[in-house]
Amino acid sequence: MTVLGILHPGSMGAAVAAQARLSGAEVLWCPAERSTSSKDRAERYRLAAVTGLAEMVERADIILSLCPPAVAEDIARSVAAHSYSRIYVDGNAVSPATIASISAIMLASGATVVDGSVIGSPPSASKDTRLYLSGPPAALPRVAHLFAGSAVQTQVLAGGIGRASALKLSYSSYQKASRVLAAVSYALARDYGVEAELVDIAQGRSSSYLAEAEYFPKVAARAWRWGPEMREVASALEEAGLPSDLAVASATVMGRWESLKDSSMDVAQVLDRLHTSSNDDDDPV
Repeated sequence: MTVLGILHPGSMGAAVAAQARLSGAEVLWCPAERSTSSKDRAERYRLAAVTGLAEMVERADIILSLCPPAVAEDIARSVAAHSYSRIYVDGNAVSPATIASISAIMLASGATVVDGSVIGSPPSASKDTRLYLSGPPAALPRVAHLFAGSAVQTQVLAGGIGRASALKLSYSSYQKASRVLAAVSYALARDYGVEAELVDIAQGRSSSYLAEAEYFPKVAARAWRWGPEMREVASALEEAGLPSDLAVASATVMGRWESLKDSSMDVAQVLDRLHTSSNDDDDPV
C-alpha cells in the first residue's frame, strides 16, 4: 500500500487526496494548527490523522503539497527540516523560479521533487480534474499511479521541473485575470446604470465572463488565494521577459477582496468592495 501525505486538505487538496484512496492508498494529514473546516473535510474524505509532521515524514512514501502559493516555500522548508527523503510533489500555483527554489530546498534533504499543477475544479463523482506532472522520469509513474481510475486525470510533461508550473500559470494568467477584468467592467457599468446593456452586448457573443456576473462573488471569495497566484504569474512573465502589468494589476484588485474568504456576499456587495471607500468596512460575518 502506498502512503500519501497531504499538506494541507483545503477544498482542492482534500478532494484530490481522497481520489488517491480509490487506488488503495492510505492518505495521511496533519491536524495540528488546522482550521475546523480542514478537520471537517479530512473527516468527510476519511483521511487518517497523524500526530504531527514528523510522523507524516516518517510514514509517507509520497507527500503532496497543495496550499496557497504564498506559503509553498515555507511548507517545503518545514518538511525538509525533518529530513524527508522520498517523493515530494509540489502541486501549488507557483512560478518556475519558485518551484526551482522549492526543488533546491527539498533536494538538500534528499527528496525527489515532482512539479505538479492541478487544473479544474475539485474532483468528484461528476467532475474530473487534471493533474500535470513534470520532473524526474522515474518518479512520475509512481505519482500518476496514485490516481489510476479516479477523477484525477494525470498527464506527464517532458522537460523536467518547471514545465507543470509554467502550464498552470499560463492558464491562470487568462482564466483568473479575465474574471477580474469582467468584474471591474461590470462595476463601472453599474455605477452609470448601464449594466443591463453591457450584459446584453456580452451575451451577443459566443462566450464572455461579462455575461456571468453571478460568478463574481465566487471570485471574491477566492481572492485570498488567487491574488498570490497572480503575483506568481507576474513573476513567471517577468522571468520570460514578458509584460507583467496585467497580472500585477489583477493581484492588486483581488487585494480589495482579500478579507472575503468564505463569505456569502451577493454581486452588489462584492462590487461595492472594489471601490476604495469600501476597504475600511468591517469583515463580513
